[in-house]
Amino acid sequence: MKKRAPSSSSSLALAALPVARSRLRLGLQLILCVSVLACTLTLIRICSRSPSPVDLVEVPLLAPPKIAFLFLARSNLPLDFVWHTFFQKAEEEKYSIYIHSEPGFVFDRTTTRSPFFFGRQLQNGIRVVWGEATMIEAERLLLAVALKDPANQRFALISDSCVPLYNFSYIYSYMMSSSKSFVDSFLDRKDVRYNAKMFPTIPKDRWRKGSQWITLVRKHAETLVADTIVFPVFSKFCKRQTGLALGAKQNNKEAAQKEHDCIPDEHYVQTLLSMSHLEDELERRTLTYTSWNQSIDTKDKRSWHPKTFEFPDASLEHIMEIRNINHVYYETEYRTEWCQCNGTFVPCFLFARKFSRSAAMRILNEGLLGPFDAGAFLFTNS
Repeated sequence: MKKRAPSSSSSLALAALPVARSRLRLGLQLILCVSVLACTLTLIRICSRSPSPVDLVEVPLLAPPKIAFLFLARSNLPLDFVWHTFFQKAEEEKYSIYIHSEPGFVFDRTTTRSPFFFGRQLQNGIRVVWGEATMIEAERLLLAVALKDPANQRFALISDSCVPLYNFSYIYSYMMSSSKSFVDSFLDRKDVRYNAKMFPTIPKDRWRKGSQWITLVRKHAETLVADTIVFPVFSKFCKRQTGLALGAKQNNKEAAQKEHDCIPDEHYVQTLLSMSHLEDELERRTLTYTSWNQSIDTKDKRSWHPKTFEFPDASLEHIMEIRNINHVYYETEYRTEWCQCNGTFVPCFLFARKFSRSAAMRILNEGLLGPFDAGAFLFTNS
Protein backbone atom coordinates (compact mmCIF):
# COMPACT_ATOMS: atom_id res chain seq x y z
CA MET A 1 0.00 0.00 0.00
CA LYS A 2 1.36 3.38 -0.97
CA LYS A 3 1.77 6.14 1.64
CA ARG A 4 0.36 9.53 0.76
CA ALA A 5 2.69 12.49 1.03
CA PRO A 6 1.48 15.12 3.52
CA SER A 7 -0.34 18.08 2.04
CA SER A 8 1.25 21.54 1.97
CA SER A 9 -1.37 22.94 4.42
CA SER A 10 -0.57 20.28 7.02
CA SER A 11 3.11 21.03 6.73
CA LEU A 12 2.54 24.73 7.35
CA ALA A 13 0.41 24.00 10.43
CA LEU A 14 3.05 21.76 11.93
CA ALA A 15 5.77 24.34 11.24
CA ALA A 16 3.78 27.13 12.91
CA LEU A 17 3.14 25.20 16.14
CA PRO A 18 6.56 25.81 17.80
CA VAL A 19 6.32 29.52 16.93
CA ALA A 20 2.91 29.81 18.59
CA ARG A 21 4.17 28.10 21.72
CA SER A 22 7.15 30.44 21.88
CA ARG A 23 4.95 33.48 21.55
CA LEU A 24 2.58 32.19 24.28
CA ARG A 25 5.53 31.61 26.64
CA LEU A 26 6.84 35.11 25.93
CA GLY A 27 3.41 36.62 26.55
CA LEU A 28 3.06 34.84 29.90
CA GLN A 29 6.52 36.04 30.97
CA LEU A 30 5.62 39.59 29.97
CA ILE A 31 2.37 39.47 31.95
CA LEU A 32 4.25 38.14 35.01
CA CYS A 33 6.87 40.92 34.82
CA VAL A 34 4.21 43.61 34.47
CA SER A 35 2.31 42.19 37.49
CA VAL A 36 5.43 42.18 39.67
CA LEU A 37 6.26 45.75 38.59
CA ALA A 38 2.70 46.91 39.34
CA CYS A 39 2.79 45.36 42.85
CA THR A 40 6.17 46.97 43.56
CA LEU A 41 4.97 50.42 42.46
CA THR A 42 1.82 50.03 44.60
CA LEU A 43 3.87 49.20 47.70
CA ILE A 44 6.18 52.18 47.07
CA ARG A 45 3.16 54.47 46.70
CA ILE A 46 1.59 53.20 49.94
CA CYS A 47 4.84 53.69 51.85
CA SER A 48 5.33 57.18 50.45
CA ARG A 49 1.87 58.20 51.65
CA SER A 50 2.51 57.00 55.19
CA PRO A 51 3.59 59.80 57.58
CA SER A 52 7.27 59.36 58.39
CA PRO A 53 8.68 62.55 59.99
CA VAL A 54 11.68 60.52 61.12
CA ASP A 55 13.18 57.19 60.20
CA LEU A 56 11.43 54.97 62.75
CA VAL A 57 13.47 51.85 62.08
CA GLU A 58 13.24 49.01 64.55
CA VAL A 59 16.53 47.14 64.80
CA PRO A 60 17.74 44.63 67.37
CA LEU A 61 19.56 46.41 70.21
CA LEU A 62 23.15 45.31 70.60
CA ALA A 63 23.77 47.80 73.46
CA PRO A 64 21.85 48.73 76.61
CA PRO A 65 18.65 50.74 76.03
CA LYS A 66 19.16 54.45 76.63
CA ILE A 67 17.24 57.28 78.26
CA ALA A 68 17.04 60.34 76.04
CA PHE A 69 17.15 63.44 78.24
CA LEU A 70 15.30 66.17 76.32
CA PHE A 71 16.10 69.60 77.75
CA LEU A 72 13.71 72.43 76.93
CA ALA A 73 15.70 75.64 77.52
CA ARG A 74 15.15 79.34 76.97
CA SER A 75 18.81 79.83 76.09
CA ASN A 76 21.51 78.31 78.34
CA LEU A 77 21.12 75.73 81.10
CA PRO A 78 21.50 77.63 84.38
CA LEU A 79 21.69 74.40 86.42
CA ASP A 80 24.29 72.70 84.23
CA PHE A 81 26.54 72.14 87.26
CA VAL A 82 23.89 69.88 88.84
CA TRP A 83 23.47 67.84 85.68
CA HIS A 84 27.24 67.67 85.24
CA THR A 85 27.47 65.88 88.58
CA PHE A 86 24.54 63.67 87.61
CA PHE A 87 25.98 62.55 84.25
CA GLN A 88 29.50 62.26 85.67
CA LYS A 89 28.34 59.21 87.60
CA ALA A 90 26.39 57.72 84.69
CA GLU A 91 27.37 55.02 82.20
CA GLU A 92 27.81 56.80 78.87
CA GLU A 93 26.17 54.05 76.82
CA LYS A 94 22.93 54.38 78.82
CA TYR A 95 21.89 57.96 78.05
CA SER A 96 21.62 60.58 75.32
CA ILE A 97 21.30 64.37 75.65
CA TYR A 98 19.34 66.71 73.38
CA ILE A 99 18.63 70.41 73.95
CA HIS A 100 16.09 72.69 72.35
CA SER A 101 17.17 76.29 72.85
CA GLU A 102 16.60 79.58 71.08
CA PRO A 103 17.62 79.53 67.40
CA GLY A 104 21.34 80.08 66.92
CA PHE A 105 22.33 79.33 70.53
CA VAL A 106 25.33 76.99 70.67
CA PHE A 107 26.44 74.99 73.69
CA ASP A 108 30.21 75.17 73.97
CA ARG A 109 32.82 76.16 76.58
CA THR A 110 31.67 79.81 76.36
CA THR A 111 28.02 79.05 77.21
CA THR A 112 28.13 76.06 79.57
CA ARG A 113 30.36 74.84 82.35
CA SER A 114 29.76 71.20 81.49
CA PRO A 115 31.26 69.39 78.48
CA PHE A 116 28.33 66.96 78.64
CA PHE A 117 26.28 69.61 76.83
CA PHE A 118 28.79 70.64 74.16
CA GLY A 119 27.12 70.57 70.74
CA ARG A 120 23.92 68.96 72.04
CA GLN A 121 21.59 71.69 70.75
CA LEU A 122 19.13 71.03 67.92
CA GLN A 123 20.01 72.59 64.59
CA ASN A 124 16.35 73.25 63.72
CA GLY A 125 15.24 75.01 66.91
CA ILE A 126 12.36 77.49 66.84
CA ARG A 127 11.41 80.52 68.88
CA VAL A 128 9.21 79.28 71.75
CA VAL A 129 6.55 81.41 73.43
CA TRP A 130 4.97 80.23 76.68
CA GLY A 131 1.29 79.41 76.31
CA GLU A 132 1.48 78.89 72.56
CA ALA A 133 1.70 75.83 70.30
CA THR A 134 5.39 76.54 69.69
CA MET A 135 6.04 74.89 73.04
CA ILE A 136 4.66 71.53 71.92
CA GLU A 137 6.26 71.97 68.53
CA ALA A 138 9.65 72.21 70.27
CA GLU A 139 8.86 69.03 72.22
CA ARG A 140 8.03 67.21 68.97
CA LEU A 141 11.30 68.41 67.41
CA LEU A 142 13.26 66.99 70.36
CA LEU A 143 11.46 63.65 70.09
CA ALA A 144 11.97 63.47 66.33
CA VAL A 145 15.74 63.87 66.63
CA ALA A 146 16.00 61.48 69.58
CA LEU A 147 14.02 58.79 67.74
CA LYS A 148 16.72 58.59 65.08
CA ASP A 149 18.83 56.65 67.58
CA PRO A 150 17.20 53.20 67.91
CA ALA A 151 18.91 52.69 71.28
CA ASN A 152 16.81 55.48 72.81
CA GLN A 153 13.93 53.65 74.51
CA ARG A 154 12.80 56.21 77.12
CA PHE A 155 12.29 59.92 76.46
CA ALA A 156 12.27 62.30 79.44
CA LEU A 157 11.32 65.94 78.91
CA ILE A 158 13.34 68.12 81.31
CA SER A 159 12.91 71.79 82.22
CA ASP A 160 15.91 74.12 82.36
CA SER A 161 15.02 74.75 86.03
CA CYS A 162 14.72 71.07 86.90
CA VAL A 163 16.99 69.00 89.16
CA PRO A 164 17.25 65.23 89.64
CA LEU A 165 16.26 63.91 93.07
CA TYR A 166 18.29 60.70 92.73
CA ASN A 167 21.49 59.55 91.07
CA PHE A 168 21.54 58.21 87.52
CA SER A 169 21.60 54.55 88.49
CA TYR A 170 18.36 54.82 90.47
CA ILE A 171 16.55 56.85 87.79
CA TYR A 172 17.66 54.49 85.02
CA SER A 173 16.47 51.40 86.90
CA TYR A 174 13.17 53.10 87.78
CA MET A 175 12.33 54.08 84.20
CA MET A 176 13.45 50.85 82.59
CA SER A 177 11.53 48.70 85.07
CA SER A 178 8.23 49.99 83.70
CA SER A 179 6.84 49.24 80.24
CA LYS A 180 4.56 52.26 80.52
CA SER A 181 4.93 55.98 79.85
CA PHE A 182 4.62 58.43 82.72
CA VAL A 183 2.08 61.04 81.65
CA ASP A 184 0.11 63.14 84.09
CA SER A 185 -3.37 62.89 82.55
CA PHE A 186 -6.78 63.55 84.01
CA LEU A 187 -10.29 64.67 83.14
CA ASP A 188 -11.01 68.13 84.58
CA ARG A 189 -14.80 68.34 84.90
CA LYS A 190 -14.53 72.08 85.58
CA ASP A 191 -12.34 72.67 82.54
CA VAL A 192 -13.37 75.54 80.26
CA ARG A 193 -10.41 75.35 77.89
CA TYR A 194 -11.96 72.97 75.38
CA ASN A 195 -12.94 74.89 72.26
CA ALA A 196 -16.03 73.56 70.47
CA LYS A 197 -14.36 74.48 67.17
CA MET A 198 -12.03 71.53 67.72
CA PHE A 199 -14.92 69.14 67.14
CA PRO A 200 -15.16 66.68 65.43
CA THR A 201 -11.38 66.23 65.07
CA ILE A 202 -11.00 66.33 68.86
CA PRO A 203 -14.12 65.02 70.67
CA LYS A 204 -14.76 66.61 74.04
CA ASP A 205 -14.85 63.24 75.81
CA ARG A 206 -11.20 62.69 74.76
CA TRP A 207 -10.02 66.08 76.07
CA ARG A 208 -7.45 65.68 78.86
CA LYS A 209 -5.27 67.88 81.05
CA GLY A 210 -1.96 67.33 82.82
CA SER A 211 1.65 68.30 83.41
CA GLN A 212 3.90 69.12 80.48
CA TRP A 213 6.79 67.11 81.95
CA ILE A 214 6.43 63.63 80.54
CA THR A 215 8.48 60.45 80.16
CA LEU A 216 7.55 58.33 77.17
CA VAL A 217 8.30 54.86 75.90
CA ARG A 218 9.39 54.68 72.27
CA LYS A 219 5.97 53.67 70.89
CA HIS A 220 4.31 56.76 72.37
CA ALA A 221 7.13 59.06 71.28
CA GLU A 222 6.57 57.80 67.72
CA THR A 223 2.85 58.53 68.07
CA LEU A 224 3.55 62.16 68.94
CA VAL A 225 6.02 62.69 66.11
CA ALA A 226 3.78 61.00 63.51
CA ASP A 227 0.73 63.10 64.43
CA THR A 228 -0.49 65.24 61.55
CA ILE A 229 -4.11 65.61 62.67
CA VAL A 230 -4.34 66.78 66.29
CA PHE A 231 -1.38 69.19 66.33
CA PRO A 232 -2.73 71.50 63.57
CA VAL A 233 -6.05 71.78 65.45
CA PHE A 234 -4.22 72.70 68.67
CA SER A 235 -2.18 75.31 66.80
CA LYS A 236 -5.35 76.93 65.52
CA PHE A 237 -7.79 76.68 68.43
CA CYS A 238 -5.80 76.18 71.67
CA LYS A 239 -4.28 79.54 72.59
CA ARG A 240 -3.70 81.58 75.73
CA GLN A 241 -5.54 84.81 76.49
CA THR A 242 -3.18 87.37 75.02
CA GLY A 243 -4.46 90.25 77.13
CA LEU A 244 -3.76 88.48 80.42
CA ALA A 245 -0.53 86.91 79.25
CA LEU A 246 0.92 90.29 78.35
CA GLY A 247 -0.09 91.81 81.69
CA ALA A 248 -2.80 94.00 80.16
CA LYS A 249 -4.36 96.71 82.23
CA GLN A 250 -7.94 96.67 83.47
CA ASN A 251 -9.42 98.29 80.36
CA ASN A 252 -8.08 95.41 78.24
CA LYS A 253 -9.16 92.61 80.57
CA GLU A 254 -12.78 92.60 79.41
CA ALA A 255 -11.64 91.96 75.84
CA ALA A 256 -9.25 89.25 77.04
CA GLN A 257 -12.07 87.51 78.92
CA LYS A 258 -13.88 87.01 75.59
CA GLU A 259 -10.96 85.08 74.16
CA HIS A 260 -10.89 81.32 74.56
CA ASP A 261 -8.16 80.57 77.08
CA CYS A 262 -6.10 77.42 76.47
CA ILE A 263 -2.53 76.36 77.31
CA PRO A 264 -1.46 73.80 74.64
CA ASP A 265 1.37 72.10 76.55
CA GLU A 266 -1.02 71.18 79.38
CA HIS A 267 -3.38 69.31 77.03
CA TYR A 268 -1.75 68.16 73.79
CA VAL A 269 0.12 64.97 74.78
CA GLN A 270 -2.64 63.83 77.12
CA THR A 271 -5.39 64.41 74.56
CA LEU A 272 -3.48 62.80 71.68
CA LEU A 273 -2.75 59.64 73.67
CA SER A 274 -6.38 59.53 74.83
CA MET A 275 -7.59 59.81 71.22
CA SER A 276 -5.12 57.07 70.25
CA HIS A 277 -6.66 54.78 72.90
CA LEU A 278 -3.33 54.40 74.68
CA GLU A 279 -4.32 55.45 78.20
CA ASP A 280 -4.13 51.86 79.44
CA GLU A 281 -0.42 51.98 78.56
CA LEU A 282 0.25 54.95 80.87
CA GLU A 283 1.15 55.53 84.46
CA ARG A 284 -1.09 58.57 84.72
CA ARG A 285 1.28 60.76 86.69
CA THR A 286 4.35 62.89 86.12
CA LEU A 287 7.82 62.10 87.46
CA THR A 288 8.53 65.81 88.05
CA TYR A 289 7.47 67.45 91.31
CA THR A 290 6.11 71.00 91.11
CA SER A 291 4.73 73.26 93.84
CA TRP A 292 2.21 75.70 92.39
CA ASN A 293 1.30 79.13 93.69
CA GLN A 294 -2.08 79.11 95.39
CA SER A 295 -3.88 82.32 94.46
CA ILE A 296 -7.49 83.06 95.40
CA ASP A 297 -7.92 84.90 92.12
CA THR A 298 -7.94 82.24 89.39
CA LYS A 299 -7.00 84.91 86.85
CA ASP A 300 -4.03 86.11 88.88
CA LYS A 301 -1.05 85.79 86.56
CA ARG A 302 1.13 84.52 89.42
CA SER A 303 -1.10 81.48 89.91
CA TRP A 304 -0.12 80.21 86.47
CA HIS A 305 3.47 79.48 87.43
CA PRO A 306 5.18 77.13 89.90
CA LYS A 307 6.97 78.35 92.98
CA THR A 308 10.73 78.67 92.78
CA PHE A 309 12.82 76.77 95.32
CA GLU A 310 15.27 79.13 96.97
CA PHE A 311 18.16 78.22 99.27
CA PRO A 312 16.02 77.84 102.47
CA ASP A 313 13.57 75.55 100.61
CA ALA A 314 16.25 73.07 99.54
CA SER A 315 17.09 71.58 102.92
CA LEU A 316 17.72 67.86 103.07
CA GLU A 317 14.56 67.47 105.19
CA HIS A 318 12.39 69.15 102.58
CA ILE A 319 13.89 67.16 99.72
CA MET A 320 13.34 63.94 101.64
CA GLU A 321 9.69 64.90 102.12
CA ILE A 322 9.34 65.17 98.34
CA ARG A 323 11.17 61.86 97.87
CA ASN A 324 8.78 60.15 100.29
CA ILE A 325 5.59 61.14 98.45
CA ASN A 326 3.96 57.88 97.36
CA HIS A 327 0.60 58.96 95.91
CA VAL A 328 -1.10 61.81 94.08
CA TYR A 329 -4.73 62.84 94.55
CA TYR A 330 -6.70 64.11 91.53
CA GLU A 331 -9.53 66.16 92.95
CA THR A 332 -11.47 66.53 89.69
CA GLU A 333 -11.65 62.76 89.23
CA TYR A 334 -11.80 61.84 92.94
CA ARG A 335 -8.90 59.54 92.12
CA THR A 336 -5.87 58.62 94.18
CA GLU A 337 -2.94 57.51 92.03
CA TRP A 338 -0.65 55.27 94.05
CA CYS A 339 2.75 55.40 92.44
CA GLN A 340 3.90 52.10 90.97
CA CYS A 341 6.42 50.67 88.54
CA ASN A 342 5.57 47.30 87.08
CA GLY A 343 3.22 46.60 89.97
CA THR A 344 5.71 47.62 92.68
CA PHE A 345 5.03 50.66 94.88
CA VAL A 346 7.69 53.33 94.44
CA PRO A 347 8.31 57.01 95.25
CA CYS A 348 6.35 59.26 92.87
CA PHE A 349 8.99 61.76 91.79
CA LEU A 350 12.45 61.52 90.22
CA PHE A 351 12.85 65.24 89.41
CA ALA A 352 11.73 68.56 90.87
CA ARG A 353 11.37 72.15 89.64
CA LYS A 354 11.75 75.16 89.68
CA PHE A 355 15.14 75.51 91.41
CA SER A 356 17.25 78.61 91.74
CA ARG A 357 21.04 78.27 91.43
CA SER A 358 21.51 78.65 95.19
CA ALA A 359 18.91 75.96 95.92
CA ALA A 360 20.49 73.64 93.36
CA MET A 361 23.94 74.17 94.86
CA ARG A 362 22.56 73.34 98.28
CA ILE A 363 21.23 69.92 97.23
CA LEU A 364 24.67 69.13 95.80
CA ASN A 365 26.41 70.22 98.99
CA GLU A 366 23.94 68.09 100.96
CA GLY A 367 25.24 65.09 99.00
CA LEU A 368 21.89 64.31 97.43
CA LEU A 369 23.54 63.07 94.22
CA GLY A 370 26.69 61.79 95.86
CA PRO A 371 30.00 63.51 96.73
CA PHE A 372 30.39 66.95 95.15
CA ASP A 373 33.52 69.09 94.90
CA ALA A 374 32.52 72.56 93.70
CA GLY A 375 36.13 73.73 93.52
CA ALA A 376 37.16 70.88 91.24
CA PHE A 377 34.21 71.51 88.94
CA LEU A 378 34.94 75.24 88.61
CA PHE A 379 38.65 74.56 88.04
CA THR A 380 37.99 71.97 85.34
CA ASN A 381 35.76 74.33 83.39
CA SER A 382 37.62 77.61 83.90
